[in-house]
Amino acid sequence: MAEEEETELSDDQKKGIAKWFLVNAPAGEIQYVSKDLKLVLNDDDVYNEAASEAFPVYNKSHLISLKMPGGFGDVLVTSYGELQDNEYLDPKTAQVAIVDHVKQACTKVRPATDEELPSAYVEEYRCALEAEILKYVAEAYPKGSSSVYCTNGKDVEEPGSDFDLVVVIAAARLSPQNFCNGSWRTIWNIEFKDDIQKLELNGKLLVGAHYFEEGNVQLDTKHECRDSTMFQVITMTPISFNIVGS
Repeated sequence: MAEEEETELSDDQKKGIAKWFLVNAPAGEIQYVSKDLKLVLNDDDVYNEAASEAFPVYNKSHLISLKMPGGFGDVLVTSYGELQDNEYLDPKTAQVAIVDHVKQACTKVRPATDEELPSAYVEEYRCALEAEILKYVAEAYPKGSSSVYCTNGKDVEEPGSDFDLVVVIAAARLSPQNFCNGSWRTIWNIEFKDDIQKLELNGKLLVGAHYFEEGNVQLDTKHECRDSTMFQVITMTPISFNIVGS
């Protein structure tokens, strides 16, 4: 029986396979995967195309935290703060980080424009919520990062209109020298329904772990939850919430 002829993969097929491996790399391991892929592909053009498309997807899905130059602290790379392909808003500092996705580094920062920030009315709510989240993360997540974004209704100027906030919490424990890495990511979507004084909460928790000492065991799990509650606003500076369970 004649031997089957080997079919050479096209560049597009190679790029697709490379992207799959990059996007699905465990937490903190994409740089290791990319190094091996570059050797296997032995084609800089194919690798560079795959990396330029895969790294942004990976960075945003893993909610990676990058240090901003100039002493501004860290910025979370998320779709909620994405202004352009490589620009990400840090609401805490009102700075925009310019990110090199493949190097996983923040190269520079610029002040956010007024159009990129919420109105003063929404910002009061955002800041009040962020202050509580920062305290919670400091207590519960070693080396954790968080941000609170306005994703809808950021131009609302006064009571009577709805708006949405999103809380993002990300923490990673990376210990490749001990053959284990893991991450925790939490996203809370909060809808402020002003007319009925109600909050709608939708949460998503993502946990990943990778153990690779004398083997290869991975865990990827997701849990979603939702709730609602009534709220009253006490006009203060800064604003505070009186949450009344529904």
